[in-house]
Amino acid sequence: MTRRLLLGIIVILLVPWVLTRPNTIDPGRLPAADPDLANGELLFHAGGCASCHGEDLAGGHEMHTPFGIFRVPNISPDPGAGIGAWSTLDLANAMLRGVSPSGEHYYPAFPYTSYARMEPADVLDLKAWLDTFEPRATVVGDHEVGFPWNIRRGIGLWKKRYLSDEPVIADAGLSDIALRGRYLVEAVGHCGECHTPRDRFGGPDDSEWLAGGPNPDGEGKVPNITPHEDGLAAWSEADIAYYLESGFTPDYDTAGGSMVEVQENFAQLPGSDLAAVAAYLKAVPAKSGSAR
Repeated sequence: MTRRLLLGIIVILLVPWVLTRPNTIDPGRLPAADPDLANGELLFHAGGCASCHGEDLAGGHEMHTPFGIFRVPNISPDPGAGIGAWSTLDLANAMLRGVSPSGEHYYPAFPYTSYARMEPADVLDLKAWLDTFEPRATVVGDHEVGFPWNIRRGIGLWKKRYLSDEPVIADAGLSDIALRGRYLVEAVGHCGECHTPRDRFGGPDDSEWLAGGPNPDGEGKVPNITPHEDGLAAWSEADIAYYLESGFTPDYDTAGGSMVEVQENFAQLPGSDLAAVAAYLKAVPAKSGSAR
C-alpha cells in the first residue's frame, strides 16, 4: 500500500468522524451569578417540562414516531436514575447542543433544536428549579430505534443542517414585546416543534414556520398559528393571550388534545408574557400551510 493511498484512506475515515463529532458549549458562556429560582419556575412552565417528563419528572412517556420509539427520560434530581449528578454545564450542553454528559448526541425527539436559542443564564435558573423537586429513582428504558437511525454519530450531520441558535424570525420589524414573545415561542416554549411541519429527515421546515402539520400523537393535525386566514387571522392579540390564560377560543370553544397541557402551563406565566407571545404570533409571516 502506497503512502498516498494510506493517507487517502485516513482522510476518508477522518473527515466523517470530525464532521459528526459532538460540539459542546464554552464553559465561559455560563454566568457566575446566583440562579434566580423564580425565573427558573417560569421557564419550567413555559417549556412545559412536566407535560413530557411527568409532574414528578420521573419520565417514562413513550413517543411513537416514524423513526422509532423514544422514551422520555427521568429528569428528577435523583443522582442515578435522573440528573441529580449533572452540573449546570451538563444541562447546558444537553439543551443548547443536544450532547449528553458522556459526550453522545441526543436524538432530536428532545427539542434541543429549539432550546439552542435559549440564554445560558436561563439554563442555570432552570437547573436550580429542577433541583428543588423530589428525587425519583424510576429507571426509564432505552429507545427502540432501527438502522440507520440507531447510529447516534450520524446525528452530528443532522445537526449541521438543523441545529442553530439563530432565531427563525429576524429582529427587523419586531417590537420589544414581540421580541420577548419570540424568545418564549421559538426557544423556551418550543412551539415550532409541533406547529411547524417536518421534512423526510425529521427536521423542521422553517419555510413553513408555525403553519401547522401532522399531529405527533398520530391523530389529526396541529393547527396553523400564523396570522393567515387558515390560522389566527381572525384572532386579536387579546384573543390569543386570553386563550393561553383560560383555554377559551374567541368562539367559546376550548383547547383540546395535547394543547390542554400546553395551555395550562402557559396560564402560569404573567400576563405580560402572554401578551408578548400574542404580539409575536401576529407579527410572524402568514403561511397557508398548503405545503405540508
